[in-house]
Amino acid sequence: MKRIFIYFSLLLLLSLGCSTSPPLQGTAAVGGKARNVILMIGDGMGLAQITAASLSTQGPLAMESFPFAGLHKPHAEDNLITDSAAGATAFATGVKTNKGTLGLDSKGAPVRNIVEEAEARGYATGLVTTASVVHATPAAFVAHLPLHNQYEQVAAQFLEQEIDLFIGGGRRYFLESESGQPNVLQEMMTQGYNISSYLEGPLADLPLDFNRRLGYFTAEDQPPKAQEGRDYLPVASRFAPRFLQKHSQEGFFLMIEGAQIEWAGHENDQAYLIEETLDFDQAVREALKFARRDKETLVIVTSDHETGGYSIQPGSTRDSLIAGFSTDEQTGSLVPVMAYGPGAELFRGLYDNTAIYYKMKQALGWY
Repeated sequence: MKRIFIYFSLLLLLSLGCSTSPPLQGTAAVGGKARNVILMIGDGMGLAQITAASLSTQGPLAMESFPFAGLHKPHAEDNLITDSAAGATAFATGVKTNKGTLGLDSKGAPVRNIVEEAEARGYATGLVTTASVVHATPAAFVAHLPLHNQYEQVAAQFLEQEIDLFIGGGRRYFLESESGQPNVLQEMMTQGYNISSYLEGPLADLPLDFNRRLGYFTAEDQPPKAQEGRDYLPVASRFAPRFLQKHSQEGFFLMIEGAQIEWAGHENDQAYLIEETLDFDQAVREALKFARRDKETLVIVTSDHETGGYSIQPGSTRDSLIAGFSTDEQTGSLVPVMAYGPGAELFRGLYDNTAIYYKMKQALGWY
């Protein structure tokens, strides 16, 4: 969409944060202190993915309405091309790390993450993803491990946190295994968690107990595609802020991931990519509805990196987009950042991905 390209070109040239789309109303709290933060990560999502989604739907995307925007530099410490583990670790800790690493600095030392800091301050915390909850992006907000695919170890480290809500796949990694993994689910229930899953029914029908921490598994391993009927991300994005709001008077931190935008990039599948980006945008819409009502919530939308080198090729029309992919891996392209609510103006300009961590803390008044 032409206005999106113009919008982000102005960001690069002028470091301005104003959109050519009509901004959201109710931004009077901008400049004040945020009580809550919702960090939304469209994994693998770059400007072209947003453009394709915008061209494939009627009316503007929720992402087009943000009043402030910027760009971040996603590279890892040891590699110009990052991955989800290092990218999410930068958001979670403010530290650059090596590709494939979770919650450790580049020399292997554990680094405290924003979820741990929030819990220490009495905030409620939550994680929602369309991947498994032990996958790289959510795992970066929980675990401290040298390899992002140590899924059973990530599950075990959930016991060391006090996360109030988590929603996503990966139930199998929390069960007793032949490798000696203890039954993490059983221990969680002992700790007072209300643990449920797709086996008991869809998330939308789940009776909520606001007096207990909640874990809901959407799949044994990875959840299905949106094209295959997965529909829980907007539902989770609607009730998770309300759930967390009731768990702490201090405020909350919530990370919501649209994970499969990246998987579509790996597969070089444009239809898959568009459906996942549109699903993520519906989740963004729900978060913005909460923030507009609440007036104390900062919503940030970004990605850890772009995947696929996706572009819309010459000869495309609105009804027939011709896809171009330069790779089936991550790329080093700059990544968009959008923000709404108290502290949103901090996210204008061009900065390193680690700055997002510090900007969130500044918006929350943690300095």
